[in-house]
Amino acid sequence: MLDIALVVFAYLLGSLSAAIITCKLMGLPDPRSEGSRNPGATNVLRYGGKKAAAVTLFGDMLKGLLPVLLAQLAGVADSVVAAAAMAAFLGHLYPVFFGFHGGKGVATAMGVFLGLSWPLALALLATWLVTAKLFKVSSLAALTATVLAPVYTWVLLPNRIYIILSLVMSLLLLWRHRSNIQRLMNGAEGKISQ
Repeated sequence: MLDIALVVFAYLLGSLSAAIITCKLMGLPDPRSEGSRNPGATNVLRYGGKKAAAVTLFGDMLKGLLPVLLAQLAGVADSVVAAAAMAAFLGHLYPVFFGFHGGKGVATAMGVFLGLSWPLALALLATWLVTAKLFKVSSLAALTATVLAPVYTWVLLPNRIYIILSLVMSLLLLWRHRSNIQRLMNGAEGKISQ
């Protein structure tokens, strides 16, 4: 019963959109109607500024971090921790509270990885920062970290369940970024500062 409760809680928490809630509280337009129409920190940054984007990023990361920490504190099996992590991630991608139309999942995935292993999260953050600094394209930075996440997990957290979790989340992240990948291939993807 505890296992199911943790997974359901994780999905419901993941379904809370930090971008939509932050923009509403700060008197900004709904992120689903502005810019890229993605309820995520990068889109909020483009039209709402750094403060709104930072709050969105923190909120989305927290949605991935809290369920993992809660499951670990409850002393459940690694498979249940992974299920709670995946539920939070899927809640962000397909939120029950917002018609199953959510964000792309980068920040929530980062929260999951932080809960699982801070060295793993640090490696992913460093990859994102270096790529973003070099190319000034948020989606390229996210995609680079996404592709490397299963490799980093295999090296830094050699647990079969978490390697599978990382691989599945990475595949979903790539799927959610398919329009960004197309724009990158066409040279039409926007820069972070735009």
